[in-house]
Amino acid sequence: MNPMEVAGAMPIPVLETDRLRLRGHRTEDFPASAAMWADAVVTRYIGGQPFAEEECWARFLRYAGLWHHLGFGYWVVEDRASRQFLGEVGLADFHRAIEPSIQGMPELGWVLSPHAQGRGVATEAVRAALGWCDAVLGAPRTVCLIHPENAASLRVAWKCGFHECCRTSYKGHPTVLLDRKPGPAI
Repeated sequence: MNPMEVAGAMPIPVLETDRLRLRGHRTEDFPASAAMWADAVVTRYIGGQPFAEEECWARFLRYAGLWHHLGFGYWVVEDRASRQFLGEVGLADFHRAIEPSIQGMPELGWVLSPHAQGRGVATEAVRAALGWCDAVLGAPRTVCLIHPENAASLRVAWKCGFHECCRTSYKGHPTVLLDRKPGPAI
């Protein structure tokens, strides 16, 4: 069994891969998280513009709320050896106003700091999160939303067993809705 960390009263599982540790957010992670979300390269396909510190703080606080209310949420992705912040990965149900509706389905998301991109970190972190999702949540379907021009994230999704369901729009932006059914280890 994986060791547990506690964020508030909700235990958040710690997942480890060969290179990565996925763990709950700590207050001291905020500067690295905010810097990542304020980077135009990172947000190019996620809303299209960098996020202000206030928006980053609201997102950061939301992570703890996901775990508390849903029993799943987002992890910090860190390098196991250096403990350097690499990004964030996790599951949510954001009650998005999107058609077709994905409410009630775990939605997987991931984001990496520029220094962590292009090294297979996203695929490794997503596979760890999906392994936990399949084993613990037992959800019949997991979804993700990706901008159609985000080729790198689409490759990660495909490598991890996601398939395109449809093309839609979310908040005025074109979006690819992908889904995945649990299966053998990826």
